[in-house]
Amino acid sequence: MYITSGTSALLKRASHSSTRRTLSSLSRKPAAPSRPSVGGAGAGSHSVGQQNLRSLSFLSAAARWSHGAGWNSPTSQIRIASSASDSLLHRKIATMASENAFKGIFTSLPKPGGGEFGKFYSLPALNDPRIDKLPYSIRILLESAIRNCDGFQVTKEDVEKIIDWEKTSPKLVEIPFKPARVLLQDFTGVPAVVDLACMRDAMNRLGSDSDKINPLVPVDLVIDHSVQVDVARSENAVQANMELEFQRNRERFAFLKWGSNAFQNMLVVPPGSGIVHQVNLEYLGRVVFNTDGVLYPDSVVGTDSHTTMIDGLGVAGWGVGVNSAVCPMSMVLPGVVGFKLSGKLRDGVTATDLVLTVTQMLRKHGVVGKFVEFHGAGVGEISLADRATIANMSPEYGATMGFFPVDRVTLQYLKLTGRTEETVAMIEAYLRANNMFVDYNEPQQERVYSSNLQLDLSDVEPCISGPKRPHDRVTLKEMKSDWHSCLDSKVGFKGFAVPKEAQEKVAQFSFQGQPAELRHGSVVIAAITSCTNTSNPSVMLGAGLVAKKAYDFGLQVKPWVKTSLAPGSGVVKKYLDKSGLQEYLNHQGFNIVGYGCTTCIGNSGDLDESVGAAISENDIVAAAVLSGNRNFEGRVHPLTRANYLASPPLVVAYALAGTVDIDFEKEPIGVGKNGREVYFRDIWPSTQEVAEAVQSSVLPEMFRSTYEAITKGNPMWNQLMVPNDKLYSWDPTSTYIHEPPYFKNMTMDPPGPHSVKDAYCLLNFGDSITTDHISPAGNINKDSPAAKYLMERGVDRKDFNSYGSRRGNDEIMARGTFANIRLVNKLLKGEVGPKTVHIPTGEKLSVFDAAMKYKTAGQDTIILAGAEYGSGSSRDWAAKGPMLLGVKAVIAKSFERIHRSNLVGMGIVPLCFKAGEDAETLGLTGQERYTIELPSKISDIRPGQDITVRTDNGKQFTCTVRFDTEVELAYFNNGGILPYVIQQLILQ
Repeated sequence: MYITSGTSALLKRASHSSTRRTLSSLSRKPAAPSRPSVGGAGAGSHSVGQQNLRSLSFLSAAARWSHGAGWNSPTSQIRIASSASDSLLHRKIATMASENAFKGIFTSLPKPGGGEFGKFYSLPALNDPRIDKLPYSIRILLESAIRNCDGFQVTKEDVEKIIDWEKTSPKLVEIPFKPARVLLQDFTGVPAVVDLACMRDAMNRLGSDSDKINPLVPVDLVIDHSVQVDVARSENAVQANMELEFQRNRERFAFLKWGSNAFQNMLVVPPGSGIVHQVNLEYLGRVVFNTDGVLYPDSVVGTDSHTTMIDGLGVAGWGVGVNSAVCPMSMVLPGVVGFKLSGKLRDGVTATDLVLTVTQMLRKHGVVGKFVEFHGAGVGEISLADRATIANMSPEYGATMGFFPVDRVTLQYLKLTGRTEETVAMIEAYLRANNMFVDYNEPQQERVYSSNLQLDLSDVEPCISGPKRPHDRVTLKEMKSDWHSCLDSKVGFKGFAVPKEAQEKVAQFSFQGQPAELRHGSVVIAAITSCTNTSNPSVMLGAGLVAKKAYDFGLQVKPWVKTSLAPGSGVVKKYLDKSGLQEYLNHQGFNIVGYGCTTCIGNSGDLDESVGAAISENDIVAAAVLSGNRNFEGRVHPLTRANYLASPPLVVAYALAGTVDIDFEKEPIGVGKNGREVYFRDIWPSTQEVAEAVQSSVLPEMFRSTYEAITKGNPMWNQLMVPNDKLYSWDPTSTYIHEPPYFKNMTMDPPGPHSVKDAYCLLNFGDSITTDHISPAGNINKDSPAAKYLMERGVDRKDFNSYGSRRGNDEIMARGTFANIRLVNKLLKGEVGPKTVHIPTGEKLSVFDAAMKYKTAGQDTIILAGAEYGSGSSRDWAAKGPMLLGVKAVIAKSFERIHRSNLVGMGIVPLCFKAGEDAETLGLTGQERYTIELPSKISDIRPGQDITVRTDNGKQFTCTVRFDTEVELAYFNNGGILPYVIQQLILQ
């Protein structure tokens, strides 16, 4: 987030919009008002020394501004340099900065009835024809650079790079960007606040002012990842699950509530309010800011990969990871893939079918590190909620953003969700005046894109994705044959290697006194969950219609299928109730269980013991079907090896069928009243039926009343008592919150670049190792090092909670690193599980135990990997954990964007094999020792530089070092983001 600590990147001085609706019951530290300057932060491509100076300038300037109880009332915290060297530096900074070079295009935006909305930096006033051809997403970067151009932190040269995007973007040039706000959820928010707290302690130990550690822009933290599906199929499920949530997480919640008091500008939205991205879409997103009369586009960075959901609203937003970037925010000017949509969806085809099709197309095209911008007449045919569904899945297709420019559909959604008429009028007037509004009723100017794709919406077919990756799409008509192919195929992304003679096995058992049976492909979890779909009224009401039609035909979900419904916000309950469809969802077992991510984040809760035993004892490949965005191995539940992503209506349909081994076109879903066979076509609603339900049931007042209610918190949250101390009192016996070791031996002398000498290979991986493989979020296995740690401290197994909930404790998270039970490590020669070989002794150990053995002996380790290393969630612990295990470098074919940046932020060197090469083609087994020869001077290292890697058996090969910006080199030179920021702050 944008904080002086840099835990997730980001420092900034800007005030927040006066249109912000303050969550009045949640505390913010009050502050005296002071008007901030219009300036901002950013970094161009300079030498490391110059880059550090720019960073320090930003830190110094940024420390002057933060925000009080009102979102637009900043405080003044002007600090005086404490030494002659500091004074000299500040004088040098002052002489380098100047007034905005583009003040001549700062103009008024008049109101139709007189007066003005405010003033803005006008892109049309530049009279540069290149701007008219820029993608809309790049225009947002351009406006930010112009508005913040001070000749130092952001220069005219930076602006020119963006204007000349068509020529400069292929060259991977570095530009500054300054987002308007920051978004967190609790799984990433707890470690972020832990970092802030321990950085305050470090500042104290080093004799500096701990008050310098504060967020410098408004930070919204929505608690949505903690609720588990412990109680399902019950009218009391919401209350029961929330009570269990508070019992397990009281210490975490109290810590977050302490943080909201101890740090300026941190607002915490309590549990039970909804999923962070849905709350962002319906409530927090501004589209256009009006700050002290200055108008500019809304933009956001968040520590959850699916921050991109807001792109569907025309707000530029993406995930950065808790450690992925620091101030000033520097980024590579991205390429933009133009994705043209035409036509309209056929009857019965859902937004989920569309997004799974788009995900597959874009993953195949290759969009990692790029923006995707959707355009064409087809965009006007899809709802805002459908756009948000597509944008949400950006991490699954690998893009930084999946952006939909603002149009009339956007404005209609803003009105629906309770934004005022005046606010919507301001948004439209500003975006039209600044050439950022799309009107599909007018001729479209052709824009230039780095590459192009197109899709006729009428070609989209009903589909699901799985069984192990979001982009492995399967059409419904091919599902049965694809399933049998998966049973036959060798273990992999599309294979389970079940012998032919075992494929018809039937596991018979007793469930609550009644006979039951499971086969390969039996559905044991059916969950309508996650931000991807539970934001979308058409698919949610569609699920209700399927449930009703099935009920009318006499179909019922089998009682041993664990069904659940976790809406994205309280609005969903209101429109399901008004439509009368919640009653039928309840009949099928889809009672509301809570308002949070639940099954999609791995919080599926336990299966009934009899079901779990039947799966384990008979080695059944059981299935989960969920309306989420992630289905990686081991994520949803340890006992569901096959996990499929589907629309909410399809989740209900598969729950009714009880198996994924079905051809919906030819086979009945079940037998209903009077022994009649009921088919998929009998229960599937038409597009017209769904549209009528949406039109009659989704009303603006639902949004207004829901978000007025969350400002009051809830009784359990409001009763949490927390201290008012600015420094956190660490409890050494706590198993949830633990002081991390990042600064224990820190000095003010940067460690400089470090080569890697004679390192052992800790793990040798293939392709698509996800952050779920590296740092699981879900179940803590009873035989794991983390479980042993907890049991040694008297924690019962029932109270283990999840890895995600224990991210505030580095001791547990280090032990949970590479603890995924589906991990495939080539050093184990086919064995699956969270173990590795300790090369010197040949012992097979848990990854944690092997890593500790290497560390104790003073031996470095590296990781070998294939393509897409670190795909999935923007999980900071997937970088922190390996660092604590002693990993010094990762050599991979390619990295996912956020994870690569996070590795750099923790001081781990990311290296890419040269094109056409990998560990196998080079003959590397992982038994070798590796020496990575980096230059000894930071000034001799350049972003994208080739370096040599040598092994102890005489092999030698070239890799590209993936420090992608000068800022990242500065982090590496200083031992990572956190020490770097501490050092810079102390030098102020």
